This record gives sequence, structure tokens and C-alpha cells, in this order.
Amino acid sequence: MLSCHVRAFIRRGRPLGVREQHRCQKGDMPMALHANSRRAKIGLPPGSLIPIGEKRMDHTILSLLEYTAETVTERALTIDEVCKEPPPSAGVRWLNVIGLHESEVLQRLGDTFGIHALVLEDIMTTGQRPRMEDYGDYLYIVVKMLYHGGAERQIVAEQVSILFGPFGVITFQEIEGDVFNPIRDRVRTAKGRIRSLGPDYLAYRLLDAIIDNYFIVLEDVSDRVEGIQDQVANKPEPGIVHEIHRLKRDIIFLRKALRPVREVVGGLQKSESARLTPSTEIYLRDAYEHAIEVIDTVETMRDTLSSALDIYLSSMSNRMNEIMRVLTVMSTLFIPLTFIVGVYGMNFQHMPELASPFGYIGVWVVMIVVVLVMLAFFRRKKWL
Repeated sequence: MLSCHVRAFIRRGRPLGVREQHRCQKGDMPMALHANSRRAKIGLPPGSLIPIGEKRMDHTILSLLEYTAETVTERALTIDEVCKEPPPSAGVRWLNVIGLHESEVLQRLGDTFGIHALVLEDIMTTGQRPRMEDYGDYLYIVVKMLYHGGAERQIVAEQVSILFGPFGVITFQEIEGDVFNPIRDRVRTAKGRIRSLGPDYLAYRLLDAIIDNYFIVLEDVSDRVEGIQDQVANKPEPGIVHEIHRLKRDIIFLRKALRPVREVVGGLQKSESARLTPSTEIYLRDAYEHAIEVIDTVETMRDTLSSALDIYLSSMSNRMNEIMRVLTVMSTLFIPLTFIVGVYGMNFQHMPELASPFGYIGVWVVMIVVVLVMLAFFRRKKWL
């Protein structure tokens, strides 16, 4: 990781002053100079290993899962042990790396397994767009893994990178916890065909597990969207707008994260890499259909939420129209009454009705008749 002196020189084009050097030593430099900003990479050569993104693990955790048709071995290793580990003579090796902020660890992994510097750079930059790249000896896949976390079932997103080639399968995750436990259980219990197939099938299963878990997340979001739609249709409240906008932000994020997955699976289908066997290509068709279904679900929720917002605005407009109609009718009723009262409120001496003993009662009768006639007219016009 670069020192703040170097980062400041890259960003500002000049070295730190005396006061800024003191702040650097204390760790009080502004966040704009921290290495998790893309500004830290300005001017550096391609392939520079600088972590970009939120630091979510203090230390890197490495776990190894090796299996053949007959045996399964699971171990937690250090980076030194991984570098000294001989390649497997048979079976499949799955190395899972958790934590992406130790550039020295990733550099040693790249040197050990022959991973290109640009791939390592992309792995450490956690804002990558999902995609697939063929590097000849191995294939590189990056996707977003989504699942619910916390008591409020918020959507947790992390970048997962999958590499498979002659070294087996290597996965890179940001934090502990994933959706791969069913696959680990099938490996341990030898269920299905996973133990009899190669690393390309394991990579497919990992990608398929991520895609399948999208449906679980989307079901929860879909339930929230349907709840909003019912609430808007039955009893719209002003506070529901905030929930609609919050859901719209979630759906925009989901659309951005999930839409490129179709390209990832499609790229694997079209790839002519020798690392993909014909038996695995058949399963990729199913994954491609799931990816399309995920995108269709997101688009449907997006349209549904937009229509819910339109319904809410229409309901509020109709509600306002109802209020304005009632106020207009009340105002219309009082206009002639105000005129009558205003006429007889004038202080003229020669007004014959003032001297009549039935003048007061007559004015009330006239006003009541006017109100009744107007109410009958409004009801006939169906304004009431």
C-alpha cells in the first residue's frame, strides 16, 4: 500500500508540506487521499495493486478444498503454505481467498499461479462491472454476490472473482459468508456428479449458486413491491413515497449488478477455451436461462414500482380534487346567501322589508329555498 506522501504527490503534483507530513504520520490525512479512492491510482502503471473499495476484512483468510472421486481434503492455509503447495496430481483444487486488501498476498498468489497483473488489479478493485475474460490458460469471471444480512434483511453485496484453469479454481471474496455452502456439502457427501467432473464444472456450480441466490433476494424485494402496490391502491399515505424511492434505489442497484450476468454466461457459452468441456457447456445453457429470468424479474419490478408511484400520484390528485370539489360546493352555496345578507345589511332608511313584521322570516325562507334548490341542482348534476 502506498504511503500518504506518495498518494499526495500523485494527486497534487507536489510533496507534502511540514504540517501535512505531521498529519500523515498521525493518520489524519483527508479521506480523498486514502488508498480506497480511485484517485490513488492516477499516474500509476496498469496492474498496480492498490485496493480500491471499502476495507471489510483486516486479514486475508485462505482455505483449500481438494477432492477426487474417492477423497476430500479441507484445510486452512497461510500464504506461505499455499505457495509451497504442490499441484494436485488428480482431482480438483478449490482455493478460497477472503479479504482483498493485502496486496502482498494477492501478488504472491499471482506469482504462484501465473495470474496476470491486470486480473489482480481488477480483483482488488471491488467496483467492477460483472464480466468474463479469457486469458488463454485460465478464465476470469467477476460477478456480484447478493444475500440478505442483518435483522432488517438488508441486501448485502460483495464482489466475487472466479478463476479456473490448470491450477483448479480460485475464488476471491470481500468478506466471510457466502452462498457456496450447499456446494461444499455436496462435495463432502459426494452427492451428484460434482466429484467426478473437473474444475470447469465447479466454476459453473459456483456461478450457478450465485445466480440462484438472486431469486431469493428478488423474491423479498418483490414482496416489498407488492406490499407497496397494495398500500397505494387501498390507503395511500404521504410517507409511502419515501419507501417507493428507497425501493427504486434498490432496484436500480440490482439492475446494474444483475443485467451484465447474462453477458457473463453468454460469453462462457461462446468461449472456445479448452478449459470448458462439452459436458459443462450444456449446463451453461440452463444458467443462461436463469440469468435472463433474473433480468426479466428486475425489469418487471421496476415497471411495477413505477406504476405504483403513478397510482399514488393519481390517488393524491383525486383526493385533492375531492377536497377542492367539496370546498367549491360549500363556497357556491354561500355566495347567494352572502349576497342576500349583504343587501339587507345596508343602512338605508327606505327599505320596505325592514318595516314588515314578516321581513326577517321572509329572508330566512328565501335563503333556505335558495340552498335547497342549489343542492338539488348539484345532486342532479352528480356533483355531490
